[in-house]
Amino acid sequence: MDSLTALHPERFDTAPILKKLASASRKLAELKGIAASIPNQGILINTLGLQEAKDSSEIENIVTTHDELFKDDLSPEAQMSAASKEVLSYRQALYTGFRLVKETGLLTSNHLIEMQRELERNHAGFRKLPGTALKDGAGRTVYTPPQEPDVIVALMRDLEQVINDPDAVPVDPLIKMALIHHQFESIHPFYDGNGRTGRILNVLYLVKEGLLEIPVLYLSRHIVKTKADYYRHLQAVRDHDAWEDWVLYMLDAVEQTAQQTLQTVIGIRDALFDYKHRIREQHKFYSQDLINSLFMHPYTKIEFMQNDLQVSRLTATKYLDVLTETGFLEKQKIGRSNYYINHALTRILVTP
Repeated sequence: MDSLTALHPERFDTAPILKKLASASRKLAELKGIAASIPNQGILINTLGLQEAKDSSEIENIVTTHDELFKDDLSPEAQMSAASKEVLSYRQALYTGFRLVKETGLLTSNHLIEMQRELERNHAGFRKLPGTALKDGAGRTVYTPPQEPDVIVALMRDLEQVINDPDAVPVDPLIKMALIHHQFESIHPFYDGNGRTGRILNVLYLVKEGLLEIPVLYLSRHIVKTKADYYRHLQAVRDHDAWEDWVLYMLDAVEQTAQQTLQTVIGIRDALFDYKHRIREQHKFYSQDLINSLFMHPYTKIEFMQNDLQVSRLTATKYLDVLTETGFLEKQKIGRSNYYINHALTRILVTP
């Protein structure tokens, strides 16, 4: 497998790529600006991170419903479904990677190992045994990733330099993201979780490059919808050196996803401000912390409100019950516990 540094940057200076790059970059910049209008960025990180975890896991045939996932987000791990545990581990891996990028300004092999550790809940690290060959729908082997441990380490060291050195492959960061994603998936450095780790890598690279402040652009939903095209373009690079088509596919994914995410963020912002104004008018216990708490989780519980507002359990229960009576929440019961649904938020998150 060749290093990305062997690619000639000028091959991406084609009219179709430059046109798509311009439109994708504009839409991404618009998303970055709208995301900054949410007073508490944690709301977007948490809610969109949960959505991404669900979509990314679905690509690996780990399927859960929104309702099951939102409920399990409130539950002790022992009570979660196996699929929800996988999905919520993905979100934790995303959080870990985001924290490391913000702390260091880098995206290293060790960071990827830490994310994959959270994802798979093991300490296996890079493969030390031969990797699984990738097969097509008919069971034919279409690609065999590098097999020797020292080759994997060397390739990942090279990829780490490409990620962190702007001069290693001097192309626009959105083009570079596409190249990095393909190289990572082709190295296939881990025993498990390569696809999901590679999708986290996409958005964290955009954060590292300053194209986003927080991880809100997730390509997994687009990949779910265009799965056959995704794998066809991946393989065409290996078989026919078709890098240009791969880059165009990924730039289109960025543009379309940014547009969809823009609408989601605007929906969350508008619902949040609507709740803010109406709760402030109707209830003396209004506070910004209360609004933030209601939008941090699609389904919430007494303990969340208690911790977020630093109030007693009795007071938190009273607030949630009053907000249910006045139509802001719906109260339901799981086992012995009550939970409260913010339908204004869930409707936005479950929209196809």
